[in-house]
Amino acid sequence: MKGLVFHQPGVTAWEDVAEPGLKDPADVIVRVETTTICGTDLHIIQGDVPGVAAGTVLGHEAVGEVVEAGREVRTVRPGDRVLVSCISACGRCGYCREGSYGQCRGGGGWLLGHLIDGTQAEYVRVPFADHSVHLLPGGLDSQDAVLFADVYPTGYEVGVLNGAVRPGDTVVVVGAGPIGLTSIATARLYSPDRIVAVDRVPGRLDWAGRFGADARVLASDEPEQLVDDLTDGLGADVTIEAVGVPETFEMCTRMVRPGGHVANIGVHGKPAALHLEDLWLKDLTIRTGLVDTSSVPMLLSMLNAGRLTTSPLITHLFELEAMEEAYEVFAGAEDTGALKVALKGPQVYRADKSSLVTTAH
Repeated sequence: MKGLVFHQPGVTAWEDVAEPGLKDPADVIVRVETTTICGTDLHIIQGDVPGVAAGTVLGHEAVGEVVEAGREVRTVRPGDRVLVSCISACGRCGYCREGSYGQCRGGGGWLLGHLIDGTQAEYVRVPFADHSVHLLPGGLDSQDAVLFADVYPTGYEVGVLNGAVRPGDTVVVVGAGPIGLTSIATARLYSPDRIVAVDRVPGRLDWAGRFGADARVLASDEPEQLVDDLTDGLGADVTIEAVGVPETFEMCTRMVRPGGHVANIGVHGKPAALHLEDLWLKDLTIRTGLVDTSSVPMLLSMLNAGRLTTSPLITHLFELEAMEEAYEVFAGAEDTGALKVALKGPQVYRADKSSLVTTAH
């Protein structure tokens, strides 16, 4: 089969790789129907995630069909359509019993496309299947569902929940990419007074408005002054960092009010300064974290009920064989307008291509 293989920083290839097989009785093998490219994959290629070994197939988001299941798997069986979570959970350790799957100490956590071969391939082995794949509600489109493998739970758990968004809050989301947009969409579930979106790309601010941002400002147009004006100089109750560079993290710490919350989602490849000389007296809560995906069943239920929107997020669709072209489009988002790029098997691709907002083909 083919897969997108990481060789070293700056070097990947779509090439022949061995088909996965069961290694543990709790594993399943999934034929990938739909997968995506994540900003974290770009960080890996840039060398920001040194734990990824040469030869690893990238990718950690997928929808597909179970083709083989180990003898200990109880929740799914061959033929089932499933969502493959970006986090694998043993289900037994103390962290997993608390729903903190990202911190699993029983052999799970972020495995796919990180410590083991991932989803940007024709087939993928998923460990701890009973806690790491989710049956899809009947009729749910894979193009919608795949966004709940990582993007939606990350925006919700690491942004909104870690930021402790409450009714009446002023929430600032810095970065209007897919994660920032899902942070905006799920923050609205908590009835904040206003949501402010900050980005350097005007087109992404347009998307932020569609997802529910009440105010939008370019990063070059003094967003800190806007937040001051909106809050009478107090600052935002919650700031959510969804970029992953020092400048945006530091901006978030400056814009938050005394006693407020900073939720850092972005994957940082460089140190960011924590200006304690200014912050020590502000009584801030700063939260970081890897997504747990414990919210996936609830979020899928809300999607199936029509309470969450997804379709605008996927702007480009490719066949799996066009993986390298898809990476170029995603990495050049400022020029291509890409938000989220999906890749599908040939038959699914031909069926779904007409439903896209835009396409690179």
